[in-house]
Amino acid sequence: MENADCSLANRTLIWFNWLAALTMTSQKPALGFIFITVVLDILGIGLIIPILPRLVKSFEGGDATAASHVVGSLMALYSLMQFVCAPVLGSLSDRFGRRPIILTSLLGSGLDYFLLAFAPNLGWFFLGRIISGVTGANITAATAYIADVSPPEKRAANFGLIGAAFGLGFIVGPVMGGWLGDFGLRVPFMVAGGLTLLNWLYGLLVLPESLGRENRRSFSWARSNPVGSLLDLRRHPVALGLAGTYFLINVAHQSLPGTWVLYTDYRFHWTAAQTGFSLTVVGIMAAIVQGGLTRIVVQRIGERKAAILGLIIGTIAFAVYGLATKGWMIYAMIIAGSIGGVMGPSIQGLISRSVGASEQGGVQGSLTSLASIAGIIGPPIATGLFGYFISSKAPVYLPGAAFFFSSALVFVAMLLALRSFRKLPGSTPATPQAATV
Repeated sequence: MENADCSLANRTLIWFNWLAALTMTSQKPALGFIFITVVLDILGIGLIIPILPRLVKSFEGGDATAASHVVGSLMALYSLMQFVCAPVLGSLSDRFGRRPIILTSLLGSGLDYFLLAFAPNLGWFFLGRIISGVTGANITAATAYIADVSPPEKRAANFGLIGAAFGLGFIVGPVMGGWLGDFGLRVPFMVAGGLTLLNWLYGLLVLPESLGRENRRSFSWARSNPVGSLLDLRRHPVALGLAGTYFLINVAHQSLPGTWVLYTDYRFHWTAAQTGFSLTVVGIMAAIVQGGLTRIVVQRIGERKAAILGLIIGTIAFAVYGLATKGWMIYAMIIAGSIGGVMGPSIQGLISRSVGASEQGGVQGSLTSLASIAGIIGPPIATGLFGYFISSKAPVYLPGAAFFFSSALVFVAMLLALRSFRKLPGSTPATPQAATV
């Protein structure tokens, strides 16, 4: 059995080595392609958000209660697979380059959408979500690609492109998915698969490799499992401390997808259309802040101050969400609080600065695993707090409890960041020059 496992591992490594050699080019690294790749990744997710629960419900004979449990399990399975696979893909990209990992993931993701489009029963959906979680972990290689092609002082601004891509994907995806769903519940899956495969073909033709052979390191299973990859951060005290900040931020933000619909319906009696419009505003502001404002803020005040500014705004924004008594207050805080979005790219940029070029994939894989853990534990905590504090069992009536909890987490994340900053070389952050993509 051990020999079979070794043989399988060797065949896997040979495949990636062959694809890496096949796809090496001398073209300039294409940040634009990475941006489009992430947009299409999130667009694909957004396309099926309004459709997947209805499709699952149809398999369950219209039973909404049974469907809700299945949908929850599918979401948890996706996050679990990302947690397990992100460090593996990150380490493989450190060994064979970013390009073969990104292209392989895109191909798998595109084929998976077609698998879901023609799935005859729920068992195939669970298989599909496993594949989706594995291939969706390509965000690790995409982020490492950005780190490869960006000077250290420009990484925070360019990492903001990831957030902007998320925002654009969630602006267009759910609306398009709802519209396509009128033509058939499986149509959005086909469209998502077609777009992803077109992106794969485009990348196969034009995407150059970003990681030079001199900056590659050997593959290690010890570093590539999620626990090992996180433990490996101990070699970098600054990255370890800031990874704790990154994790707390991600757990805090899970209160939004976890309770947003429940909270706004309970507190303000918003309709589905009103809730959808609010999420569109969130996506627009995320695209503006992380696609443009982050670059300006980091250039002006540096990554450390930008991170602290974002953490302060985030602490206040979550508290205001919990205290809001009128719907317009939510919109006001979406617009003002979105400026806090500079925190994520700034923290990520500082972490990237603290490790070498040959370790970017592994570190980004660790961060993706942390975000996946947050995606597993965050929603149950948030919904649990919301449900408990509106029930008769609660010692105090507090509908905004989940947001207050998130506010406290971001505040603790800020304290942890300040502690980590003391370990950074130099007393002041480097002043970035004008960033260009």
